[in-house]
Amino acid sequence: MPARTHIRTHRPATDTVEVRLPWWAVALPAVAFAALLLLIVEPGTAHAAEAEPAVGRLLGHILGLLPA
Repeated sequence: MPARTHIRTHRPATDTVEVRLPWWAVALPAVAFAALLLLIVEPGTAHAAEAEPAVGRLLGHILGLLPA
């Protein structure tokens, strides 16, 4: 018994490329961008630490280990 072959219909060639994305592929990056933008614009009640910054302490330790 011969197997039926599937005949594909081809669309005519055009110069444009059609891209179809699911809704969440656009919505999730947009929501993430909006959340990060809100954190930058209004950081809320974040306060600076009273102690010296960790980067400064790290650089101080590294400079202390180097021979003078």
